[in-house]
Amino acid sequence: MKTINRRKFLKDMGMLTTVAGLSTLIPLELMAFAKKDFFNISLAEWSFHKALQGGKMTNLDFPLKAKNDFGINIVEYVSPFFNQKETDPAYLKELLTITQNEGIQNHLIMVDGEGSLGDLNEKARLTAVQNHHKWIIAAKTLGCNTIRVNAAGNGTAEEVKSAAVEGLGKLTEFGQQHQINVIVENHGGYSSDGKWLSSLIKQVNNPYCGTLPDFGNFRISEKIEFDKYQGVQELLPLAKGISAKTYDFDAQGNETSIDYSRMFKIIKEANWSGIIGIEYEGSKLSEVDGIRKTKMLLERMKQQYA
Repeated sequence: MKTINRRKFLKDMGMLTTVAGLSTLIPLELMAFAKKDFFNISLAEWSFHKALQGGKMTNLDFPLKAKNDFGINIVEYVSPFFNQKETDPAYLKELLTITQNEGIQNHLIMVDGEGSLGDLNEKARLTAVQNHHKWIIAAKTLGCNTIRVNAAGNGTAEEVKSAAVEGLGKLTEFGQQHQINVIVENHGGYSSDGKWLSSLIKQVNNPYCGTLPDFGNFRISEKIEFDKYQGVQELLPLAKGISAKTYDFDAQGNETSIDYSRMFKIIKEANWSGIIGIEYEGSKLSEVDGIRKTKMLLERMKQQYA
């Protein structure tokens, strides 16, 4: 049997004890410091559409309200609330200065009303593509990563998809040049069919093109509604963000028309992580109360699925 040096043995044991002691402390602290959240919460400007349309607040007020009133420092803008100042350098600089001074992250711009990227008429489709260019420039100026667009058009599902592959593809190429993602929300019509939209994005085949699953926008037509849970599941592999839609809440703080636990189980099982935006669209609560309740629900989901 090999003789053990007592002094060396005690020294080694002391080192092991020290390391063992540190292992019970350091990893926990490092985990607390370095642990990545399942998702981060942003606030979509549409949650304040009544106040904005009623002149009670402006696009410049929005980011400060998000941070000061709700403790949210990631924001999502909606194009009409720029009041046609999206190409005004002074306006964009003012908005950027406000957010930079307060440590607010400009995440994305939701773009509406700029034409149909799936229009069957080539001239109209290319005009729509051109109309969106200014929003990519605005997003880049503001430090956003993304713009959200719509894939719409009149025709059969395959006709519109074919046109949208071209229109969305051309716009995404422009976005890629500026390192801005171009993502599509399920927003009515064919885009509310999860299979159709995921197929469209796959055919565009550009890493800067993706989806923005919205929990509440799965109505294809007046008579047809796509299954929201299936839709989110189908759009998640291509998602560069998620829109957490809410309308109303029960006494326990649960959304009454969307099973959030089921939704977040789907999201967690897909190993998705990123930014999830609050988009309150109800009428029974004030916009302020609706946003607060949605944030509380999302924080509960974060704890439940941590």
